[in-house]
Amino acid sequence: MKKLILFTSCLFAFWNGKAQENRVITTGVPFLMVSADARAAGMADIGVATSTDAFSQQWNPAKYAFATEQQGVSLSYTPYLTDLANDIALGQLTYYNRINERSAFATSLRYFSFGEIELRQTGDANEVTRKVSPSELALDGSYSLKLSETFSMAVAGRYIRSALKVADANNDASAANTFAIDIAGFYQSEEMAYNDFNGRWRAGFNIQNLGPKISYDNDNISSNFLPANLKVGGGFDFILDDYNKVALNVEFNKLLVPTPQYLSTDTAAETTQKTEDYQKIGWTSGIFKSFGDAPGGFSEEVKEVTYAAGAEYTYQDSFALRMGYFNESALKGNRKYFSLGAGFKYTTVKIDVSYLFSASKIKNPLENTLRFSLTLNFGDHYDEY
Repeated sequence: MKKLILFTSCLFAFWNGKAQENRVITTGVPFLMVSADARAAGMADIGVATSTDAFSQQWNPAKYAFATEQQGVSLSYTPYLTDLANDIALGQLTYYNRINERSAFATSLRYFSFGEIELRQTGDANEVTRKVSPSELALDGSYSLKLSETFSMAVAGRYIRSALKVADANNDASAANTFAIDIAGFYQSEEMAYNDFNGRWRAGFNIQNLGPKISYDNDNISSNFLPANLKVGGGFDFILDDYNKVALNVEFNKLLVPTPQYLSTDTAAETTQKTEDYQKIGWTSGIFKSFGDAPGGFSEEVKEVTYAAGAEYTYQDSFALRMGYFNESALKGNRKYFSLGAGFKYTTVKIDVSYLFSASKIKNPLENTLRFSLTLNFGDHYDEY
């Protein structure tokens, strides 16, 4: 029970202390937005326009059409809230297959465990406790197709299951279920010669998690928006010689979820009414509202866009060093952090690690956490061009 109290207290302390003063947009199943792989995490959660890897399913499945290895399997493990508990974690398993020169498919399973939680009715230390293990998962499938030699698009489908409800005398513990789709595109230029180096441009977008709200009680009042979002990014590879390459990347993200209309000056009655009005917004209309509903006008809308910049140095495609910076407005959550990462590849096996340093007064749940991911590539090798 101690873990449950601490966990709940942390969440509510953040919301109550910041939601009225700062208009933070919250959604259901937020684990979908957590970076699962150490490569992207090492560049401050950038991945929509970076070079293809096995974890592209989360960032931009259109990249699989440009994969240089025919098939790949990846596995990642991310401890979460390590200062609070040692058994809360996110895991992901991904498989992709480049079917031919133009197309590829991929599937992945993301599983978020809240660990084992003890429930008590009273404060009696001798009371027999009941243990529960809340969890959430997402099962994805995607198909990508090259529309030209330099551009591809993809569509992905996602089944989402959230088993956080705890049964009691009045309620069952049935899980909440919903689905979502992604629509993505990726551009990768041919290698071009400059004065002292060769180079390659990349760009990508991904409209993610478009789908019905998720509800535990099958009604609109208790339903939550999915973390629908728009990712847009670009990058450039400095190909210095046959062994050394430096990639610079930038990425922008905008949640496609309505902005809460609460103000710090609202009365209790006004807050209640605004909450009810907000919960009645449908998920499709919410997407369009998200571009112009900020109470502070255009200046606040701009603050709802997060940005990240990252760099990756690779030597002979066998060793990599990474770094990045992520920024979010103080009005919308104040996540700011630096990240470092490294990658090691031997024949078909690749291992990536990353570490995060918070640059904000708001503690990051992934702070002081080492993240690991493992990739195994096999099958035929495709030339980039």
